[in-house]
This record gives sequence, C-alpha cells and structure tokens, in this order.
Amino acid sequence: MAGVTAPAPRLTRATITLFSVSVGLIVANLYYAQPLLPQIAADFKVDVGSAARLVTWIQLGYVMGMVLVVPLGDVLDRRKLTLGLVALSVVGLLAVAAAPAFWLFALASVLLGLTTVGAQVLVPFAASLADDANRGKVVGTVMSGLLLGILLARTVSGVLASLLGWRLVFVVAATTLALLWALLRRGLPSLAPSRRLPYRTLLASVLELVISEPILRRRSLYGLLAFAAFSVFWTSLSFLLAGPPYFYNEALVGLFGLVGAVGALAASWAGRQADAGRSHWISGVMAALIAASFGLIWWGQTSLAALIAGALLMDLGVQALHITNQSEIYRLRPEARSRLTTVYLSSYFAGGVLGSALSSVAYVRYGWAGVSVLGILFGLAILAVWALEKPLQAVLNKR
Repeated sequence: MAGVTAPAPRLTRATITLFSVSVGLIVANLYYAQPLLPQIAADFKVDVGSAARLVTWIQLGYVMGMVLVVPLGDVLDRRKLTLGLVALSVVGLLAVAAAPAFWLFALASVLLGLTTVGAQVLVPFAASLADDANRGKVVGTVMSGLLLGILLARTVSGVLASLLGWRLVFVVAATTLALLWALLRRGLPSLAPSRRLPYRTLLASVLELVISEPILRRRSLYGLLAFAAFSVFWTSLSFLLAGPPYFYNEALVGLFGLVGAVGALAASWAGRQADAGRSHWISGVMAALIAASFGLIWWGQTSLAALIAGALLMDLGVQALHITNQSEIYRLRPEARSRLTTVYLSSYFAGGVLGSALSSVAYVRYGWAGVSVLGILFGLAILAVWALEKPLQAVLNKR
C-alpha cells in the first residue's frame, strides 16, 4: 500500500560483518549431522541408508521454510522475522539433542530445517540495503559467511562429537544461536517493507515471478543442478571416510570440511565479476569445473590427495556459480527480493534434496564409483544448459 516512509539504514562494514557471521551460524544447523551419520546410525540402531536420508529430511524442511516463510520478508520487518526464526531454531536444536527415538530425531530435524531459513531472510535484507554498484560485492561477502558456515559446521560437529558425543553438538549450537539472537536484537537494523500484501496473494506472486522472469528460471535451474552435485558428494563422504582405506573417526571426518572452505573464498570474487558483467562467462567455466572435479573425486576412493583436490575444485565451482546466480536475480525486482530468494533457493535446496537422496541410493548400490558418476552427470547437465543459453536467447529474440 504505502511506500517506505524512512530512508534505508546505512550499510556499514560492521553491519555487513554481522550479516555474514549470522548467516553462517544459522545455516550451520543444516550440516551438523552430516559427519555424525555413522555415530547416529549406531546409536539409534538404524541402517546406513536410513541415516543418510536424514540429510534429505533436513533439507526438505528447509525447502518448506523457503516456500512458506521467506516470502514474508517482502511484507514484514525483516529484523523481527529474523529474530523470531532464530529463537525457533534454538528450540529446534534442543529438540534434536533430546530426541529419544530416530523418528523423533528425524521430525525435529525437519522442523529445524524449516526455521533455519532465517539465513535466507538476511541475504535479501543485505541486498536491499546495498547500493546498485556494490550489490554483487555485498552479497558475495555475506555469502562467504554462509558458505563457511556450511563447510565449517562439519568440522566443528565432528570435533565436538569426538569429545562430548553427538547430542552435545546440538546443545552447543543452541547456546551459540541464543547468543547470536542477543547480538542481532542489538545490531540488526529495521527496514519497513515496501508493500503490504495478503499472505495468499504474496504466495501467488511468487509463481508470477517464475512465469515472467526467464533469468530467474534459468539461474534457478543452474542452482538446482549445482547444489545437487554438492550434496551428492557431501552426503556420502562420511561413509567413504569411515571405511577402508581411511577408517577416519568423527573428528577427522569433520575436519575434512576445512578442505571445502576454500570455495568460500570465491564468493566475493564471483560477486565482483557479476558486478562487472561477466556472469555468463563465469557460469560456463564453473559448470565445467564441477563436472571435471568429480573425476578426481572418483579417484579419491583410494587417493586422499585426489579426494582433497576434487573437493576443492567442486566447492569452488558450486560456490562461485551460486554467488553469480544470486547477483543476477537480485537485479530483477528490488521490491521482491525475498520472493526472488524463495524461487531461487527453493530450487537450490530442492536440488540438495535430490542430490542427497540419489547419493544415498548410489552409495548403497554402487559404492563410491556410483556417487562420482552421479556428480559428473549433474555437472554435465549444468554445462549443457549453459551451452544452450545463448542460442535459445537468440531464437526467442527473433520471434
């Protein structure tokens, strides 16, 4: 109805740092369980396949939150929405830690995934506060924190579990988020929404964005395929490292997350390339890198050096493509950035659900070779979509 009545708060370096740290700590909720899957399976006396599907359930809850909650960022005060979601995540983490049975653990994990979308309320919040010339750089900086949260969560989780047991990992995470809530309450600016829409109309407008914005559809497909490849690798990695020839414990499996942290270094660089208009070129190179990396990952079944090199290249490709995608979609409609986020990241994490589900099946049936081939196929699919992008655009422009 009415527009913003007050100027947008100034985006300072301290505020950008707060955004970056916050999204990393919040999104880490989705990944604490990954290096603990063998330990969780043994504790609840379930098979490997059931434990691996836990990752799928967490991501499914996250996708639900993306669809049902994140669009509210365009019509509510994002500060209040973020604080509410962080508080609910604290409750979810404690429920996971206390679950007495596997089905309750899985249910609490779904609910935790749903509330963890507070991270994706903050990303478009930062984009809205940034000016046009630096938006890609700001998004890249904030996403560096998110990507480090994704990857370092595994390291922290593995080390803590080896010292305190897997349940205490989630208690420590809940305590950390409670402290973060206090920091956000103090330091997060308020920004009045540009529009007021009924909830049903708001959700319907998300579909309208999908129909009317071809760049959004294309970038969402890139994101889906890239995160599917990412999830294929990380879902089954703990089982590879726990068995021959590695026989790593939870701490060593978790430390492997440090390998992927290099990919987060690509975030700011990719954002600057997008600001400079090089998005198409970057996308093609990163698609090829993802496909090639799984050749090394396959070899990594018996070679730690190849496994590390493949993980480095795969994470670099996925994260740089992800930042490029987000930089492009946030240029489309300033008043709808939360809904743009909903479309893109619902697709992105739907790819995570698909990749983790197929990874668990591939590992059980075909071992690490099956996981590697699956990753190669997802990488080649991204490359195929990219190769067709310009020819299809030329055909459409002639009509």
